[in-house]
Amino acid sequence: MMLHAASREALHLAENRLGEVLGDAGSDPSAVGEELLSVVALLGREVGLRRAVADGSSDPEARKRLIRAVLEGKVSDPALTVLDTVVGNRWSSPRELVNGVESLGRSALLTSAEKAGNLDTVEDQIFRISRIVAGEQALEQALSDQTAPAEAKRALVRNLFGDKVDPVTEILVEQVVVRLNGRGVELGLDELVELAATRRERSVAHVASATELTAEQQERLGEKLRRIYGRPIALHVELDKSIGAGLVIRVGDEVIDGSSAGRLEALRRQLAS
Repeated sequence: MMLHAASREALHLAENRLGEVLGDAGSDPSAVGEELLSVVALLGREVGLRRAVADGSSDPEARKRLIRAVLEGKVSDPALTVLDTVVGNRWSSPRELVNGVESLGRSALLTSAEKAGNLDTVEDQIFRISRIVAGEQALEQALSDQTAPAEAKRALVRNLFGDKVDPVTEILVEQVVVRLNGRGVELGLDELVELAATRRERSVAHVASATELTAEQQERLGEKLRRIYGRPIALHVELDKSIGAGLVIRVGDEVIDGSSAGRLEALRRQLAS
């Protein structure tokens, strides 16, 4: 998520407030996350409200009163407390404010999974869904269709994955498909995987393997990559027989191509040069 300086500072302050709110014994991180994402949908629909709460030239207290007048009784006090901090600070644009609220909602949901001990499961499920979407062109097109009603896309996600994944996974995936924000579905899901891995203080390695890797092989590969990159690595492995043999590993923008197909392509480039 790209933010200008003012928005980065506003988001940092809101993240701190979110951490304080979710640290209270009575707060429900999942509920707060869902409420914040519902506010994202509201601000997406209501252009006037979006502009008013992001107007840095107006009185911050007036912006707080406005958001409370609209949302009091509809979302919880913890969510309102976070939104007070959001609208009480200066954002570079209304769009960046909405993106910030979305980021806070995602963070609250991942905190919920973390507290339940399910963060690694949620991360893996989102990765698996991203691979399914990447492999099914018709599904990717249906989920990326900007003209399709949001509820229809939500229903599609629920029908396909709802009873097979953690509730946090389902909510986060639905949010990606109803608010693409200039991203493709696959990219949006990959961003969520990276976000979950970052919370576990890990980097993500996307591994394509021509054959199934045993648990021991994955452990050895993870340790080798940890030594290469100097930090823990979360492996996400998919079977891809088209690479012929070996592995193709992507960490961020770096690709390690040890596949036979990759070596053949490198040889073709050498012969052509």
